[in-house]
Amino acid sequence: MRAGELRESGSLPAIASLNASYSTSMSIPSPYIFLPPSERKAISDVRRTFCLFVTFDLLFVTMLWIIELNYSNTESIWERLSREVVHYRFETSFFDIAILALFRFLCLQLGYAAFKLRHWWMIAVTTLVTSAFLVAKVVRISHVTSDNNAFGYVLLITSFVLAWLETWFLDFKVLSQEADDERAYLAAVNAACERAPMIYPRAVSEGQFYSPPESLAGSEEDLDEEGLGRRAVTAPEKEFVRQGREAMSVVEQILSQEENWKFEKNNEMGDSVYTLEIPYHGKTFILKAFMQCTAELVYQEVILQPEKMVHWNKTVSACQILQRVDDNTLVSWDVSAGAAGGVVSARDFINVRRIERRKDCYLSAGMATEHGAKPPSGRFVRGENGPGGFVVLKSSSNPSVCTFIWVLNTDLKGRLPRYLIHQSLAATMFEFMSHLRQRIIEIRGSGRSHHHP
Repeated sequence: MRAGELRESGSLPAIASLNASYSTSMSIPSPYIFLPPSERKAISDVRRTFCLFVTFDLLFVTMLWIIELNYSNTESIWERLSREVVHYRFETSFFDIAILALFRFLCLQLGYAAFKLRHWWMIAVTTLVTSAFLVAKVVRISHVTSDNNAFGYVLLITSFVLAWLETWFLDFKVLSQEADDERAYLAAVNAACERAPMIYPRAVSEGQFYSPPESLAGSEEDLDEEGLGRRAVTAPEKEFVRQGREAMSVVEQILSQEENWKFEKNNEMGDSVYTLEIPYHGKTFILKAFMQCTAELVYQEVILQPEKMVHWNKTVSACQILQRVDDNTLVSWDVSAGAAGGVVSARDFINVRRIERRKDCYLSAGMATEHGAKPPSGRFVRGENGPGGFVVLKSSSNPSVCTFIWVLNTDLKGRLPRYLIHQSLAATMFEFMSHLRQRIIEIRGSGRSHHHP
């Protein structure tokens, strides 16, 4: 069987792209850990969103104030402007509401964008000042002329709500998420320091690609010029190999944290889907299923026969091997079928993958890459997969059963709501398992017919 034909059975997003996994019944040695990135973002995505919302606060309140200036039918906008700014009175003017929005904008942008504060004291000050001022304003304008009352109260209420929304956003989203990311980053740094001798000197063993030999997690010397098998020689090929090893190391680290997986849902077959938030990669979905067949059978159907899988796996519509890099690494082009009742259209993916066969499991890990043979086209939206993959885990007590795990981290691109993608991923993973089990039944049926005509 030519492992070069390999590809994974996909599903909606990266379905046709990744490979690797793990199970609770056995611990796969994890010689790799998350390596901290060489550069960290100067400002996190969630903090950037907060700063944009603060800017929106200023612009929206200012716009409402300008509308309030035009609200009167008896005075022109310039007369109202003169009355509210030049002849300002606390009881009748709403110019101070716009100034209050400017005060929040300057304080919050200075504190959380310029100085990157990681404490809530600045937002507490702005919200306290805003709330106190607005309450006093409401009390004092109770006798304002009727032409100002209606829109004036709308302006006051809007300003109050926006100030408290900013407080909620910073406290429950920005600071909490950044704290989680920081803890994960520091843990990765510490682990890298503690295990540095295990990370850099060795690379995953180079098994035979067409029939990968057992790979020892600790043996990572590249084959020399006289060694057996193919090896990457050009700079692009070496980059593909590096990406494949990186995907394998990240997947192994994900699998070693099984106690941190968050349960999402299961189906009537007992298959379960979990999620795990990964720093710099986002939410990762993990399917874990128990199979009533040998690990070798699942290995051959899911990893070694991608072209055949297109016929039985309805979540994948096409697969093409673009390049065989070395005995363990290849680059493939995969096309997923539509999902969510047609709301999510077909996506195509370019993935680099690495396959390893170990004593008690089969692993295949991959991630998105680029290849000149398949540039993005108008026919499909080009998706992008983070580290993920498949693992087929043998049972130590019963060789006729196995555990199958699928790790999926994908970005479908396009203008799709994130919640819709997350809802459809679990359904797609369950659908794939249904197709896989049906395929196993067909193979067993044909095998019995062959032996007993």
